[in-house]
Amino acid sequence: MKIVTGLEEESYKYAFGVYQRFEAPFDEHKAISLVCGRNDRAAWQLLLYSDEEMLVAVNGETCFYERGPITIVRVEAVLTGIGDGRIGASLIGLVEDDDRQWKSDMILPQPSAYVEKRKVQPIWIEAELGADAEPGVYYPEIRVYGHRMFEDETLIRTLKVELQVLDVALPDPKDYRFYLDLWQHNSNIARKYDVELWSDAHFAILENYVSSLAAIGQKAITVIVSEIPWSGQASCYDRIDPANVFEYSIVRVTRRGEDEWTYDFRALNRYVELCMSHGIDSEIEVFGLLNIWVLEDAGYGGVIRDHDDAIRIRYYDERTRAYGYIREKRQLERYVAALSDNFAERGWADKVRIAADEPADLERFRGRLQSLQAMAPSFQYKVAIGHAEFIAEEGLLDHVPIIDCVAGEFEQLETLMQGKKGKTLFYVACNNERPNTFICSPLLESRLLPWLARHWGLDGFLRWNYTVWPNDPLKRIAYHYPLFPAGDTNFVYPGKDGKPVLTLRYKLLQKGIRDFEIMDRYVRSGGDPEKLARLMRRVFRWSDASELHQDSRKTREELYSLDHSDYESVIGELLAEMSAPDSRRG
Repeated sequence: MKIVTGLEEESYKYAFGVYQRFEAPFDEHKAISLVCGRNDRAAWQLLLYSDEEMLVAVNGETCFYERGPITIVRVEAVLTGIGDGRIGASLIGLVEDDDRQWKSDMILPQPSAYVEKRKVQPIWIEAELGADAEPGVYYPEIRVYGHRMFEDETLIRTLKVELQVLDVALPDPKDYRFYLDLWQHNSNIARKYDVELWSDAHFAILENYVSSLAAIGQKAITVIVSEIPWSGQASCYDRIDPANVFEYSIVRVTRRGEDEWTYDFRALNRYVELCMSHGIDSEIEVFGLLNIWVLEDAGYGGVIRDHDDAIRIRYYDERTRAYGYIREKRQLERYVAALSDNFAERGWADKVRIAADEPADLERFRGRLQSLQAMAPSFQYKVAIGHAEFIAEEGLLDHVPIIDCVAGEFEQLETLMQGKKGKTLFYVACNNERPNTFICSPLLESRLLPWLARHWGLDGFLRWNYTVWPNDPLKRIAYHYPLFPAGDTNFVYPGKDGKPVLTLRYKLLQKGIRDFEIMDRYVRSGGDPEKLARLMRRVFRWSDASELHQDSRKTREELYSLDHSDYESVIGELLAEMSAPDSRRG
């Protein structure tokens, strides 16, 4: 049995589908050369192919195939002499895209997997280097062994990559200057693991997810303080495959008498403290008080008679032992004031941002904002927007325009940003064909997004979708197409061990954020901004940023590079200059 092996860059995405020739679809002689700093990471992929079925393993556990004798291929990654560093190999799992083809996405925790004949098994290889890694050139080895049943293993092939470590130390993710805001949908996490919402079991699982967010440099803590503020993401309109993606309040409200109320903020405070313990402490992003999504024809409207926003505050009435919803504005005002007081008592008031997601009617939004400001004058506000005019609106501190707004209205946006306080991020959504983080998107687009933030002078990037899974995401991530292209709802999957299963998209976004930090450090430590801009043109192909707007009908290849080496060459040159002996930026 012949096993064909080869190496590919970390941005390689394998697709198994409609056209599969009877040969290995990769170059088994391709060489990989990588450059990184200290306190950094470097990754690539190993590809395995055979004309016969096989079982592929990535650690030393004993494994047999339940259907009988089969060739077992084991992969081992070795990195020596580098000091505080480690290397690991993980199986890459395929998921079904909207076009019915299967594509690389999940970085699997399992130790082995069955691979049918004439199908590639990609393997993720990642080296993590400590802050004390000794600069130099290293050659990590990937050893591929094979055997059947009780035979001794034999070495099939040893593959090496060249890894150059330069004398530049990167910051820890908690110290990144890049502002990452991936919204957390914690009710969905509780559902997928069949645990009670806000229970100890739920929080034990949440810690794993918070840790994965901290590892990528997350800055914002998401809390939801009313019921279903997105009204289920319009899942009720899906007549074929609706999904439960409702998000519920983290605050419990009790009515004890006619005008006696209590508010239980323990779960909210516990979650904030959990995130802060992992270094996620820049912002507490509060959803559910402003610009609630309404689907009137489906019944998802407002319940407070004298307030022009569909805020839904559920409470338990001790007198009747029944649940109800707040229906008077004066009762809402008491709740909002209590929420504000809770944040203030814990010293968090300056971190709180009341968030609004995609308001469309500026006049109506203005009225809602003013009403909420009167209830709690200390609150500050953040809004995800589709038009630059919202940036000029009084009372908004942080702004997150969609990529089409940045591309199409950049001059106006740049003028409005001058002298303003607060953060300005950008986001991509389900209707942005490119660049994006869908399963169908080239992986380099996930890496590109932080580069765009750097180019535009923005603080960072926002995405709504860390864990907005459909009903059975491990079997089928495609959902609500074409409204939500596959992968639009998630960056990770719910692992069976209570931990998130990371994805190649997560890893490439992580790589892009690391690139942003290198660019930022280069300029702040005396590097030439004009040189950086010239270097970035190896990746950026447009002549005017407006071409990135979807209406330009430009192809992705016309707008930016999809060649991994272009990204690597820019970062490698910056690292080399910063690590030069005569450089003040080492």
